[in-house]
Amino acid sequence: MTNSEQDIIISLRDIARRWEGRTVLSDINFDVRLGDFIAITGPNGGGKTTLLRIILRLLKPSTGSVTYLSGGMPTDSLSIGYLPQKNMIDSHFPITVEEVVASGLLGSSTDRQEIRRLTAETLKLIGLEQHSTKSIGALSGGQLQRALLGRAVISHPSVLVLDEPLSYVDKQFEHYIYDLVADLSHDTTILLVSHEMSTIADMANRHLIIDHTLRECHSAHHHVHYDCDNG
Repeated sequence: MTNSEQDIIISLRDIARRWEGRTVLSDINFDVRLGDFIAITGPNGGGKTTLLRIILRLLKPSTGSVTYLSGGMPTDSLSIGYLPQKNMIDSHFPITVEEVVASGLLGSSTDRQEIRRLTAETLKLIGLEQHSTKSIGALSGGQLQRALLGRAVISHPSVLVLDEPLSYVDKQFEHYIYDLVADLSHDTTILLVSHEMSTIADMANRHLIIDHTLRECHSAHHHVHYDCDNG
């Protein structure tokens, strides 16, 4: 087994997803390697979020397989943090900001004292210390996006999946997210979906276009959202 094969942590083979007679995704084959920063873009309805949910095993493909690997061997214990699109969250659910953030540690063996410490640390990181006891229904769209980001990063996952992380946040916090993601990318594998590629493209080492199937751009200098400049 080569070092390159040992670096593969997620492998997708022959993925297709059909829904109500419509093909959402087809012929998806690619590997995620340890340390990758993968920027994903494509038109609305092209299947980007569906692909992320399949990668996360939240959704089963109609055909094909998703395999998590460690040292080249299949594993079920891949540590993944996930920031979904805000519109997938029920803002009326009776839960506080600190509870949302701490929920990123559910299923871990972290003790209560460490959960409190990590929650406080993460609330500070995302700038929501003063809102920790608020219900998520009382938050602005940008504040809720920050809380969900906190939930995704609190466990210091080995893989971070971000679906439109810049949605609803103001310009000041948008730049903060850029800096945070750039910092996390030093020791975290990142998959990030965004329509705003100008800054993200400069940070990413791989660029995927999802429009019901997958194309990988082999140049970082594609500034048209759904096209590749391979020059």
